Amino acid sequence: MLRVHSYESMGTFDGPGLRLVVFLQGCNFRCLYCANPDTIEACGGKMTEAAEILRMAVDQKPFFGRRGGITFSGGEPTFQAAALLPLVRMLKEEGIHVCLDSNGGVWNPAVEELLGAVDLVLLDVKQITPERHRLLTGRENTQTLRTAAWLEEHAKPFWLRYVLVPGYSDAEEDIRALGERLGGYRMIERVELLPYHTLGVHKYEAMGLEYRLRDVRENTPEQTDRAAALLREYFTTVIVN
Repeated sequence: MLRVHSYESMGTFDGPGLRLVVFLQGCNFRCLYCANPDTIEACGGKMTEAAEILRMAVDQKPFFGRRGGITFSGGEPTFQAAALLPLVRMLKEEGIHVCLDSNGGVWNPAVEELLGAVDLVLLDVKQITPERHRLLTGRENTQTLRTAAWLEEHAKPFWLRYVLVPGYSDAEEDIRALGERLGGYRMIERVELLPYHTLGVHKYEAMGLEYRLRDVRENTPEQTDRAAALLREYFTTVIVN
């Protein structure tokens, strides 16, 4: 059984092609800009049998085409790695491409096996500097960077995702530090630069929570273009998503 928060059919922003996106419950990070604060608590969501998710994916398989498939996001899907692993194996038996959207901050034998079983990892690196990462997420980034290194060492393709938060992760020194640390990784197929947005603020209000970045404005096109240009000095393929 898996704790599922929600689904998105025919998603186009969470991996290649058209995808069924499954948002799982529970997260180890406390990102200040989290757009889905209702996915953080591990006890939330709906208990769902793996067979039900498998059926949904098989039913939608004709729409996936050659590039699409299923993406597990969250929350943090590795929070439920042990329960997710058998489902991933069943999906692979059905010939369905599997992506894992992860912050890379959870590590145990089940997570390691899960990373080896999926086709593609979407690795969210929130900040490359430990102190600034802790300010932004409430956690250190040591394991995230170890996960990136594991993917590189085990020849597992991954996409690097980076949210451009004004005042928190958009400084030139932040972006250059990211490029200098990970720019030589051969298994990074592309970098996705994700502009900061405030689409989830209403959820904080509904949950009676304080949104601590209320005064942070969304990126201007000039800010986004500048960050993308800096990243292209280190990475071959940079996409603004």
